[in-house]
Amino acid sequence: MANAVSGIVLLLVLGGITLFPRATADVFCHNLKQVAATLPKNTASSKVHFATTVFGQPPDAVYALALCRGDVDKDTTCGECVATTFDKINSTLSPAQQLQCYQAAYYYGDGCSLVYSVDDILSSSNTTGENYTGDDKPFTRFNTKNWGNWSTNNITGDADDVAHTVGLLNELMLKTIQTAASTTPGRFTTGVMDSPTIVFYSMAQCTPDLSDSKCLECLTRLLGTLNFMTLRMGGQLHVIRCFFRYESYQFYDSKPILHLGRPSAPTPVTAPVKHKRRMYNFWIILIAVFPPAAAAFLCFIFCCPCFRSYRKGSRRTRDLKAQEELIWQGKSSSEFSVFEFEQLLEATDNFSEENKLGQGGFGAVYKGQFPEGLEIAVKRLSSHSGQGFMEFKNEVQLIAKLQHMNLVRLLGCCSQEEEKILVYEYLPNKSLDFFIFDENRRALLNWNKRIAIIEGIAHGLLYLHKHSRLRVIHRDLKPSNILLDGEMNPKISDFGLAKIFTSNNTEESTTRRVVGTYGYMSPEYACEGLFSIKSDVFSFGVLVLEILGGKRNSGGQDYGNFINLLGYAWKLYEEERWGELIDSSLDTINHSEEMMRCMNIALLCVQEKAADRPTMLDVVAMLSNKSMVLVKPKHPAYFNLSSVGNEEASIATQPSSINNVTISVTTGR
Repeated sequence: MANAVSGIVLLLVLGGITLFPRATADVFCHNLKQVAATLPKNTASSKVHFATTVFGQPPDAVYALALCRGDVDKDTTCGECVATTFDKINSTLSPAQQLQCYQAAYYYGDGCSLVYSVDDILSSSNTTGENYTGDDKPFTRFNTKNWGNWSTNNITGDADDVAHTVGLLNELMLKTIQTAASTTPGRFTTGVMDSPTIVFYSMAQCTPDLSDSKCLECLTRLLGTLNFMTLRMGGQLHVIRCFFRYESYQFYDSKPILHLGRPSAPTPVTAPVKHKRRMYNFWIILIAVFPPAAAAFLCFIFCCPCFRSYRKGSRRTRDLKAQEELIWQGKSSSEFSVFEFEQLLEATDNFSEENKLGQGGFGAVYKGQFPEGLEIAVKRLSSHSGQGFMEFKNEVQLIAKLQHMNLVRLLGCCSQEEEKILVYEYLPNKSLDFFIFDENRRALLNWNKRIAIIEGIAHGLLYLHKHSRLRVIHRDLKPSNILLDGEMNPKISDFGLAKIFTSNNTEESTTRRVVGTYGYMSPEYACEGLFSIKSDVFSFGVLVLEILGGKRNSGGQDYGNFINLLGYAWKLYEEERWGELIDSSLDTINHSEEMMRCMNIALLCVQEKAADRPTMLDVVAMLSNKSMVLVKPKHPAYFNLSSVGNEEASIATQPSSINNVTISVTTGR
């Protein structure tokens, strides 16, 4: 396997990108030599192995920056790397030109990166290295360009395998850049995705002087330039202030800081067989010692009506078991297990009320813990829930194939007689509605946490719509189906109503029933049964408006002359009074631009016509690229419709029939 090229060198001069040295006696060259003499020492002596400098006066000043990679732990190694880099840049000149120099240069190698220019690359307006606003100077192009090197090997396999691998890599890179941005003081992390199918190693770093939000912005914009469906087996991308790299081999010496390998689920307990052995011994003794008695007893068993009924029931049970074994065939693995009912009884203390996390429309959810310490959430479907065996099978087979940091992880299931149970990872912070619709608890979600939740949900939906092994439409996206882990990272859950597309066609109409939740359903789906990826986009837009305002779209809220949140938000946006929508506990002074931008994106998502709504790929791009110009939204759907009732209602209706509405209690899980 060919490795990604370890070093990148780019040299520019005034007037173009041709390698063109300045005059021998130039003051700039003298200043550059002074920088080359001091910058390696300054970088090595820094606690974070990062240094900047300005030497001389414009127009001959040298602006320089050097950064050693986060896994370079020795000062001497760091200093030598920067010094050697200056030599490498100088060595590109011919012997006759050694006293000359280039006006701008960028280098990234295995141990460090170095950039210098006659232009002010250290300006506060250029913190990400992509927004330099100089007057038609070479570094204008220098800053707006991404530099990358790639492995010559492509990700291979059939379409499903490639999509699955891409999904794993996408998850790894998203988590890597988020962790790097939040790591102080170094803004650096390494990671590994260790799955049964493939292993990827990752690295991301920003210059330590960037804030966490600026670092995340820089890395997210860089990551957003990738097309995750056409990736190579290794590669790296850089701008001045940040970079990331991934390979299918470990390209750094230290242990990975971030590990996304899936922990093995508990090994399913083998069904007890002692009673079978005891019955076997009983028959041996009976036949051997009392032949007449054995014959009479056998005759009684096969003639008695109650035993005939029992045998018939046993056959039905065996037939059901055979059917279910076919469904779960091949599902038990290191990532997914078929549990025995007794295991889950023990883990949840017989489904005690003390362990009950919540009650949903399809059944109750309990907290459990296996003997080895793994905490779980157990969703026990009620027999009258309306989620039958097909919905149960759908959710199991679907989630078992989905792997993303913003999707809840299914550890396994149990289907034993009437019991249908799903076993998920346990998420301690319950669901999103538990926070945003409670006056006291929503104050715990500051703006940084809310925007991270919005972006996480967007990435999860994008994975479902575009990057997963299957093309999935969730069809029931709402706050109670967004679970929060210990760090308040969002995870989309409840896939019982999801629709799977096995082809590129991602639009369909239902001839059976409309399913979903009032207040979050797109108009074309609720009225015509037509659903597509734009149905989820609509639900996402409603979610964002609810996160911004801390109020439900429906449910008896006071929206003045408007009967729901959508019309109210659109009117405020039209009249440039958007701040009246925002939850009063949020800091609107320091985050006003970002909040208004999110409101604009949300209103684009809830536009009445599906064709006018963006895709989730567009949404992720708009969220990550703050410089992208947003279009003005048209009026939203349900602009003149009233909400239904005071509760969130999950529905399953026949088209052109009276709605069969069931109320779903939305207690946090």
